[in-house]
Amino acid sequence: MARWFGRLLLLLALLAGQPAAAAEVINGFDAVIDLSRDGDVRVSETITVTAEGNNIRRGIFRDFPTTMVDAAGRRQSVAFDVQSVERDGSPEPFALETISGGQRLRIGSADTLLDPGRHTYVITYRTDRQIRFFTDHDEFYWNVTGNGWAFPILSATATVTLPDGARPVDTVFFTGPQGATGKDARVRIDGDRLTFATTRALGAREGLTIAVKVEKGVFAPPSDTQQTLWLLRDFLGDIIAYVGLAAVLAYYTRFWWLVGRDPPAGTVVPRWDAPEGLSPALVNYVDNTGFSSGGWTALSAAAISLAVSGYLTIEDLKRSITLKRTPKPVTAALPPGEAALLKAVDQAGGTLVIDSANGTAVKGVGEDFRAAIEKEHRGRYYRHNTGYVIGGAALSALFIGAIFLFGNPGEDIVGMLFAVCFSALFLGTFAVQFGKGLRRHAPLASRIGSIVALGFIGFVAVSIGGSVIASQIALFSDISDLPLLIGIGGIVLVNVLFFFLMGAPTPLGRRLMNGVEGLRLYLTVAERDRMNMQGAPAMSPQHFETLLPYAVALGVEKPWSRTFEAWLATAAGAAAAAHQPGWYIGDLSRGFGRIGSFSSSMATTIASTLPQPQSSSSSGFSGGSSGGGGGGGGGGGW
Repeated sequence: MARWFGRLLLLLALLAGQPAAAAEVINGFDAVIDLSRDGDVRVSETITVTAEGNNIRRGIFRDFPTTMVDAAGRRQSVAFDVQSVERDGSPEPFALETISGGQRLRIGSADTLLDPGRHTYVITYRTDRQIRFFTDHDEFYWNVTGNGWAFPILSATATVTLPDGARPVDTVFFTGPQGATGKDARVRIDGDRLTFATTRALGAREGLTIAVKVEKGVFAPPSDTQQTLWLLRDFLGDIIAYVGLAAVLAYYTRFWWLVGRDPPAGTVVPRWDAPEGLSPALVNYVDNTGFSSGGWTALSAAAISLAVSGYLTIEDLKRSITLKRTPKPVTAALPPGEAALLKAVDQAGGTLVIDSANGTAVKGVGEDFRAAIEKEHRGRYYRHNTGYVIGGAALSALFIGAIFLFGNPGEDIVGMLFAVCFSALFLGTFAVQFGKGLRRHAPLASRIGSIVALGFIGFVAVSIGGSVIASQIALFSDISDLPLLIGIGGIVLVNVLFFFLMGAPTPLGRRLMNGVEGLRLYLTVAERDRMNMQGAPAMSPQHFETLLPYAVALGVEKPWSRTFEAWLATAAGAAAAAHQPGWYIGDLSRGFGRIGSFSSSMATTIASTLPQPQSSSSSGFSGGSSGGGGGGGGGGGW
């Protein structure tokens, strides 16, 4: 029994000799604060921590707010100039990061792990604008430790030295979490030196805050020049944003004046032929300053043009369209788009089926068709002036980068900034389309004025309403961020507007656009007005078919078809009502006007057959293929 009792005592002794698992804590937080007469504050913080490789593995970080509320309740920016960082008596690497409302001093190296145990950090920095000036006194009100530490602080002290041998009038201190008024501390005053010390350990998220009241005159109030400099610093982000907005707007306005203005529109008169012999596909290209609907409208017009000319037949089925080559030889050069389409039909064995099963091939035909037209005609009728747009975007990026680099906006506005920029993008695009559509025939200056006015008015309205709602719901930031948000959003809006406005027709393009507008006018006017046009050809199936591809290209095939149907109902058109065009194979039981309604949906039918992007959740071993599965895209190494 004695032997077992001895062994138990030995085991207890061995266990007692083992060190207990230490928790990660701040053993001591000691701040030495020197106040100068001009209000500058120099702080040296000695922070002793116990690191166990859990949360403290490479070092610590210290968050410091660089915005504060002054005695009048206004938000202002303060300096945070790190002068030195040491660990265990030797210089330690560190980095500064911008965080919401301040900066984060990250101490340590990503390549170096700390040895477990105690480590002592000494951080020395300078700050300003920390003195509060009241009518009957001045004071230094200072959060010594901060209330955001994730570790308990076993002991905290703050030694404050007043300038020029000044004496404090009163002191106060607080301990506990944010907003608490605990008094678990004491203060010792020795002339111009005051030492505050906690009387209990502080838990995680608890801190020590002190305040020292002095007589007026101990601190020199800032001069007018200094106040101006501080004011510029407070609103530097806003200033950069609005200077950037003005600069970007001036840039775009100048170059739009030089290269982006449309030539004079000239007089539009009705005409019943294409200007300068443009093909239907080119009419669509000129009218839209590029391709509309992905180029499928132009391709549909080209197919109908080839069919009317006798090179193709079109079989109109419910779920597919078939283009078949006829024996008619090509004896003259075809327009580039029509030549590319006819070549595709020949390469398909003389029959090109447009349906879902053949979607990949149809997509390739469309690409070749557009490339053929772009290769021959890019830049002849319209200049996008892309270089000037890129220059404006680069200038915008420069200013927005400067806002984030020098203006120090908080992370709490990032979500709201995304919403504002999205609003600018949406409203800018909507404004341009509104101006183009609603005021298509208005003078250029009036059109541009309505676009800009609608864009800015709508943007400001959405920004203010959206910002207020977002700030209340998501607690992003206060209303003082609104000027900065509007400035950045305004820069985005200007880029969106001038992305559309910077392009301009060439003199040749402007002349052809006048002619195209005259053709549209002829295709859409009432029959009685068309009959009054001197020299206009009489309506007939041949005349209808000749202009049908152009009507499709201009998107006015419906009024043109209605005109033809009305003519068929007359005595002159009765004889032609039973006419069956040789190039169209489809249901004409309801009349010849069916061709017009068919042509209006042909581009939609073609687009619907194209292969859609796929997202597969199936196994790669059962039905898998290249391009299947999740992910996609590409990349490289870093």
